[in-house]
Amino acid sequence: MLDAAETGPARTALRRTPPTWLVVVLACAGQFLVILDVSVVNVALPSMRAGLDLGPHGLQWVVNAYAIAFAGFMLLGGRAGDLYGRKRMFLVGLGLFTLASLGGGLAQEGWQLLVARAVQGLGAAVLSPSTLTLLTAAVPEGPARARAIGTWTAVGAGGGAAGGLVGGLLVDALSWRWVLLINVPVGVVVLAAALLWLAESRTGERRRLDLPGAVLVTAGLATLAYGISQTEVAGWTAPGTVVPLLAGPVLIGLFFAVEVRTAAPLMPPRLLRMRSVASANAAMFVCGSSMFCMWFFMTLYVQNVLGYSPLEAGLALMPSSLAVLLGSKLAPRLMRVLGERAVAVLGTVVAVAGFGWQSTMRMDAAYLTAIMIPGVLMMLGAGLAMTPLAAVATAGAGAGDAGLVSGLVNTSRTMGGSLGLAVMSTIAAARSGGSGAPEALTEGYAAVFRTAAVVLAVGAVLMWVWLPAGRRSTAMAAAGQVNLRG
Repeated sequence: MLDAAETGPARTALRRTPPTWLVVVLACAGQFLVILDVSVVNVALPSMRAGLDLGPHGLQWVVNAYAIAFAGFMLLGGRAGDLYGRKRMFLVGLGLFTLASLGGGLAQEGWQLLVARAVQGLGAAVLSPSTLTLLTAAVPEGPARARAIGTWTAVGAGGGAAGGLVGGLLVDALSWRWVLLINVPVGVVVLAAALLWLAESRTGERRRLDLPGAVLVTAGLATLAYGISQTEVAGWTAPGTVVPLLAGPVLIGLFFAVEVRTAAPLMPPRLLRMRSVASANAAMFVCGSSMFCMWFFMTLYVQNVLGYSPLEAGLALMPSSLAVLLGSKLAPRLMRVLGERAVAVLGTVVAVAGFGWQSTMRMDAAYLTAIMIPGVLMMLGAGLAMTPLAAVATAGAGAGDAGLVSGLVNTSRTMGGSLGLAVMSTIAAARSGGSGAPEALTEGYAAVFRTAAVVLAVGAVLMWVWLPAGRRSTAMAAAGQVNLRG
């Protein structure tokens, strides 16, 4: 049940607790929009370039402006929800996101689109942590919460998976502007429902944010993300890449040094000393570094090598999208029997099998064996692994740190995915020798999937050694009759 932690006029708004299913629906809707916009613009980029006369670097920043703002402000958004109210931050984040979507869809100049995408990323960074904390505050710990987190994970994964298909449909039927404008009516509906039905919750004393820590961690993450984005433009050894890649970790190191000496830190050092939080986030980073790449390189493979259209590519990957949903919904059932660690390792091993199979791709392979079956294995494993990792991380912290830990989970996954994509793109380019011939491209993509399989295998060992073993299994089994209310 949501905590009634406000005082004064806000207390009146807390008297009516919304049904749990409605909280879950609204939280998942917000997360779906956030993750969808990471991928939905990809198929619209050529049309954006033609419509706004964007150069190659400007086109890349349509994607990077969103990703850098998203990753850089995530921890700040999570802590703000803990201190100033999860509902309030949900509304602020979704409002920014919706307005920026409108501005981007109506942009007449390239710089206007880039500014809109950066503001979208900022709104997403405020919105995303609050979606998970609203959900975990509304659903009691146990099987019900595991199922709710599974739904949240599945919807987020589905948003990433559906991006290519949704973008292709909108661009073909309408124009590139609608990959952004479609967020506006959806955002308005979710905003109205959240304003009417969500109850406010926050924990801890209302106090000022740790501004020095907030500036350092935001600057550090944004600088690191910028350096990662530059690897594909300028290469790994260019000054424009090396300087931010070195400066980012230095700023993050200064952030931790400041946090040790701050009375009310943005990131309490005790959290990272907790085995559950540290291990789950490390595992999330490793998994994100490989699993995030799947959609990108599979889309390139089916279009550049097998000759599919953007819409056909989206349809070809639909079984994979359904598999990640299945894995996310199946995970809570397995967690009650096997425990979180075993399910996370099982999912990662299944994904390793899929990535290994995909690395055998050929120029003339059949759909069933070259796309569908390995894709299903990769994404079934992703769905099985991500749900227990999110559950372990969020259960390991107190209620007052729930928003911060949720932001940390999303930051780990996002930064892992960004770094992984940059590294894998470099591997693909090196293996293909810069050639655009189908045979060379196939060799490059295959090398990516082999590398990802190795990384995930190492991640499975990391999880087995470091994640808490069966920490919540007994409690979850005892609470086996708890269901989502409402």
